[in-house]
Amino acid sequence: MSTNSKYRMGRRSILGATAAALSAGALGSVKALGQTREQVKTGEANRSASNPGPANKALEALNPDSYLPPPTDRGDLAPIWYSFDLVHRRIQYGGWTRQVTSRELPPSQDIAGVTMRLTAGSYRELHWHIANEWAYMLNGNARVTVFEPNGKIFIGDVSEGDLWFFPAGHPHSIQGLGPDGCEFLLAFDQGTFSEYTTFLLSGWLAHTPRRVLSQNLAIPEADLSKLPESGLYIFPGPIPGPLEEDRKAVGGPAVASKLDFTFRMKAMTPTADRPGGDARIVDSQIFPASKTIAAGLFTMKPGALRELHWHPNASEWQYYIGGSARMTVFASEGQAHTMDYKANDVGYVPQVAGHYIENTGNDDLVFLSLFKTDRFSEVSLNQWLSRLPVQMTRNHLHLSPSAIARIPQIGNNILLP
Repeated sequence: MSTNSKYRMGRRSILGATAAALSAGALGSVKALGQTREQVKTGEANRSASNPGPANKALEALNPDSYLPPPTDRGDLAPIWYSFDLVHRRIQYGGWTRQVTSRELPPSQDIAGVTMRLTAGSYRELHWHIANEWAYMLNGNARVTVFEPNGKIFIGDVSEGDLWFFPAGHPHSIQGLGPDGCEFLLAFDQGTFSEYTTFLLSGWLAHTPRRVLSQNLAIPEADLSKLPESGLYIFPGPIPGPLEEDRKAVGGPAVASKLDFTFRMKAMTPTADRPGGDARIVDSQIFPASKTIAAGLFTMKPGALRELHWHPNASEWQYYIGGSARMTVFASEGQAHTMDYKANDVGYVPQVAGHYIENTGNDDLVFLSLFKTDRFSEVSLNQWLSRLPVQMTRNHLHLSPSAIARIPQIGNNILLP
């Protein structure tokens, strides 16, 4: 077993044991005063931050900046952290799925997230739902289909780093390909949406009288005897042949959709390439099918800082793919809260709340930022300050003109120390 596998298993055990406390926002309600770790080590903070009572030491170690917040933290913000490792994993023959919705992370009213695994050949069966679906391929390969109300169909293959977008009410499917299927992140533009409330093809037919199906499908009732008796959801199947064979078999270009419902996000040229890392921004301007979800894929080098900024048009839902991070969110009335993040964690930032992200590990930090909007937008603190008259900035911050001149003037900045 690899070191990463051991870590995931150990971490999952730790997190699973504390799911109830976290779902109630326990970490966000810790009342310890802001103290430096140096103060604690020397005993200076014993009276205010010591905890002689029961404690989950393993959990404290996972989020040290919540248990012992930096002195700049203040107030009691709604939860800004959760983890997919805390939730039930629905395992079926052919794969599994799990979700983080507004039930688990109450502030996230705009976006619900799902991670799903399909083994080679296995299907997420033909279905549709009330929310728009955005997806990022975490690993492996898959074949997707989506049918449009105008009678056209899209069939395409996706690999690690690729996206898809399926509009609400459009029936679609996902099938794992060789050699080992796939795993992907789904995001729905409704925070209350549950992956388990989709409309399944097999479920619908199981609840329709056979005589009605016979008349509708022009198939004798006797031939319908082997239809599934309930929804299949995830189930195994044979690995399909080449993509072009499937496209040709359904009617070729005459029935093919004119819209591409997939996008090669990881393969695109970075939108911003900085000394500390890079960012790839995808919204409806370059991925026209994605009408309600804009996204950024960020890679940050060790020690790098995602600059202080905020988003004026939507809240931010984050998914951490790899590495270690620290994020502080600043809200109105001077509230600020810091949390630590690792792979498979979810972060949340309210609309217009200021925040920054640090890479606190020795490896690259990789994460996705998602927004319920058709257009990515952010306000850079650095850009704002550098565009103001020098005297105005000086009067507000008591900085010298030479110090103000050092402030970077570019947005989407990822800075190294």
